[in-house]
Amino acid sequence: MSQIGIIIEREFNERVRKKSFIITTLLMPLLVVALMVAPSLVMIFATGDTRHVAVIDHSGVIAPSLESGSEVVFEPTDLSVDDARKNLTDIFGVLEIGPDILSNPNDVKLYTNTSSSMLVEDNIRSQIADIIEREKLKKYDIHNLPEILKEVETTVSIQTFRNDGEGDSEAQSSVISTGIGFVLGMVLYMFLIIYGGMVMQSVIEEKNSRVLEVMVSSVKPFDMMMGKILGVAAVAAVQVLIWGVLICGVSALAMPALIPSDIMQNVEAMQQGTLNMAQTDMDMDMLRAIGTATDFGYLATIFVWLLLFIIGGYLLYSALFAAIGSSVDSVQDAQQLQTPVMMPIIFSIIIMMTILNDPNSTLAVWCSYIPFTSPVVMMARIPSGVPVWQIVVSLAILYATFVAAVWFAAKIYRVGIFMYGKKPSFKELWKWVRYKY
Repeated sequence: MSQIGIIIEREFNERVRKKSFIITTLLMPLLVVALMVAPSLVMIFATGDTRHVAVIDHSGVIAPSLESGSEVVFEPTDLSVDDARKNLTDIFGVLEIGPDILSNPNDVKLYTNTSSSMLVEDNIRSQIADIIEREKLKKYDIHNLPEILKEVETTVSIQTFRNDGEGDSEAQSSVISTGIGFVLGMVLYMFLIIYGGMVMQSVIEEKNSRVLEVMVSSVKPFDMMMGKILGVAAVAAVQVLIWGVLICGVSALAMPALIPSDIMQNVEAMQQGTLNMAQTDMDMDMLRAIGTATDFGYLATIFVWLLLFIIGGYLLYSALFAAIGSSVDSVQDAQQLQTPVMMPIIFSIIIMMTILNDPNSTLAVWCSYIPFTSPVVMMARIPSGVPVWQIVVSLAILYATFVAAVWFAAKIYRVGIFMYGKKPSFKELWKWVRYKY
């Protein structure tokens, strides 16, 4: 154990003392927030060029009601379709509306002079649909129809609570849970890829420099591999702990002081189920987001599970990455052997996308127990509410599989570190595993 401890200390100090580690640790929470906020900001502030569209309306009903805006400017024309397409090449395109548009709403054609735009097509489609609906409603001869429709228009907001089985309940939001689950799943994905690849790269570099040949004269190959894996695992654990302290500290101390007291009162009332929606004009999703961001206990629990799954997933995959690194001479040679290890990680991301719609589906539950997919899948499910026993079982299987993976990887590692000049096949790797010592 003293030899393993020396290797752990060396691997830990080598990475933690780098400026890149400090910068990444401090900036990663800000980067995650930026990635969540950036798409919304782009949608709000991004403005494209104004498109001019010539309108040829054979029905005479649609063109007078089309409304131009910053995205699309509609310009009625008396030209025929062929002449318009030949002569009006300096505008975005030509819109042709059929004579029986009211009975055949699909009789619409758009001829563009450049690549089409989804925003333009949606604008045209929605406006024509609204105009056709209004024209059809006119047949019923209802007085003040627009005012009536505006008056009866209703938006329903649901306050969702999760029962804890003891008569109590807590407020929750599927939107917030889905967003948090997606972020946590992506964090696990990045950690497994980055830190697993870090171990493989380190083994390849030390093997090429013949450092391993010197070290194995005084350290067993198994101890050397375990020291390297656990050393990098300690780096990952420290990084997650720092993030947890920063985020939980901000949620517990800074945010309640910055948010106005009346908003915090609404948040507390929502969490207790006593919020009167008629007396507040705040969006429910906004209240739920603030409630989640200021719930210290909830965030602390999330980070505890995150730490356990990051360590377990890393230990499992880093053992396999270390075995791959020891059996090749370069990163390029590792690509073929790396594919079977990478596939479960990529598959877990694909499964995570489907889980966000139904976190308690049969596929989600089973993939939460399979150790090669459970770190990403389970962390994506936890914010939606998962029984503790399922999380414990998943962790137990994950760490037990790590022990088996270490035994498997050590067999390859102790042979691979002495092999040079040849990239082994999967058949040869299996022979290495079966060697007896």
